[in-house]
Amino acid sequence: MSDAWLVGRARELIAVVQRNNYAEQLDIIATLDEMLDETQRRGEPLLVAQLLRATGLARLVTKGMATEAEERLDEMLAHTRRHGLALLRADAHALRGRRLVLAEQEDAALTEIARALAILDEAGSPDVQLGRRAWDKLLSSALIDCWLVLNQLGVYEAAEEVISRAHQAIRDSAGPHEITLQLVNRVKMLLGWGLRLERVGRFDEATDKFSTAATMAVAIEAPFAESLFPRKAGIPAVDQVGVLAAALALDKPGASHIDRLHNLLDEPGWPHEQVIVTIALARCLDTDGRRDEALQALTMARQNMAEDNSQPSMRLNLIRELAKLETHENEDRHGGQSNHSLLLNYAGALEADLWAMRESQIATLNTRRENERLAAQHGAITQQALQDPLTGLPNRRALDDELRKLAASVDSQPLSVALVDLDGFKGVNDRHSHAEGDDVLRVVASTLRDALRGGDIVARYGGDEFIALLPGAPVTAAKQALGRAVTAVASLPHHLSHGVTLSVGLVSIRPQERPEEVLSRADAAMYEAKRQGGNQIASAGFEAGETPSGWPEHDGHTDPAWGLREHT
Repeated sequence: MSDAWLVGRARELIAVVQRNNYAEQLDIIATLDEMLDETQRRGEPLLVAQLLRATGLARLVTKGMATEAEERLDEMLAHTRRHGLALLRADAHALRGRRLVLAEQEDAALTEIARALAILDEAGSPDVQLGRRAWDKLLSSALIDCWLVLNQLGVYEAAEEVISRAHQAIRDSAGPHEITLQLVNRVKMLLGWGLRLERVGRFDEATDKFSTAATMAVAIEAPFAESLFPRKAGIPAVDQVGVLAAALALDKPGASHIDRLHNLLDEPGWPHEQVIVTIALARCLDTDGRRDEALQALTMARQNMAEDNSQPSMRLNLIRELAKLETHENEDRHGGQSNHSLLLNYAGALEADLWAMRESQIATLNTRRENERLAAQHGAITQQALQDPLTGLPNRRALDDELRKLAASVDSQPLSVALVDLDGFKGVNDRHSHAEGDDVLRVVASTLRDALRGGDIVARYGGDEFIALLPGAPVTAAKQALGRAVTAVASLPHHLSHGVTLSVGLVSIRPQERPEEVLSRADAAMYEAKRQGGNQIASAGFEAGETPSGWPEHDGHTDPAWGLREHT
């Protein structure tokens, strides 16, 4: 299985999982989990991030699995932050926003979207190694995930801006599936927006939204036939996708749509999509003089949606539609204005207040977005002062600060310190170029970082030397972890490493020992590893496993992750 196949297969499964029954959804989740395990064995950061997204998203759309999704999304966020994957880090925030909507934490969801958009605002130009087409797809995917949350919250003006930007990102390279996804999403948004406008009496604007949605529903036919969506060959898209059929029905309600909408109600899909279909069906039934059937359909939909929190605005649309029909039914039977009508008028006044509040919601989003952007800029400036620009690791200044802190902390003892030097690196620069040498340094830095625990620190010391600080690790445990790093670098494909290996000098800091003293001992130990032929670890000072006096006793198993963790 190539990396490209894994990514493509994950995309196919995500397209399918959203429209399958529960048992099939669980099978897809299990398959995606196996694919994630495979990508983690390979260790390619971008590939791992994409599979973390797929496994998290599959759980988000499966009933009862949203809590499990939270762990995957947190892991995705930590992974993308560690590896500098800005677009997928923004996507992690967007998916966390979807999780918070399901938990009815709408304000917190808005904050996550503000964070995601702030990251995307500062994402800059496409990564050269990633390629323009792949970059555009990741950007569009992150924007669509932001859009989904804004659409769920009914913040349609902001949602329109975001989905337009998503379309802009892939307009030159979009395939049939991306085009279909964009059109379906826009139809869904326009229908929700139109229903929302009706709730505040802006019927002409609502009619325009429905008309535009109907036009798009017709235009989707060609790309849909070549998309990844589960579909039946030879059958029009409007007979297979509920929101497309609903667009035609809401634009021009009538009896001709009833059978199609009835059929689509039985198809699996998102709960709020089924609500749109039900509202469209009810209007067509009412237009055809079958109000009792319309009321029955709406009542059943309300019961089915009782436990769904995925789209608060759509739930209100359903309740309003039901109240409106019940009011008309009571007035027809009893004549005059009923209590239902008075309540509907009161609800209309409340709706007007809610509509005015949406401006406050949009202002909140924009303010938080700007605050996140400024905070990110400030953090970037601070980070640049403490970060090696070539490898992204902490620089010498940051290393000195961390070493002083850890040396003074009893909780960090025993503290192992390793000086890592590359064997054969000078030859890379001499035989190839400094650009090739820079690539080797980046690969080795990433490999070394991934071999250690999340709490360990790897810094660039200068040139082709690195320092690793392993708090709470006796020399025996530290030697095992660094041994994994030595083996991993030696096993790298030649075109990535050009044959360089690691010589490691490992020591354990002594009580009251100054940072420069422990680094000097580590340096001496590293040269001993060089004298022994390189590609190995040499330790100096205390014997392996010996605990210096004055420190708490440790049994060599301070952290259960030692010896068990292959990747951080």
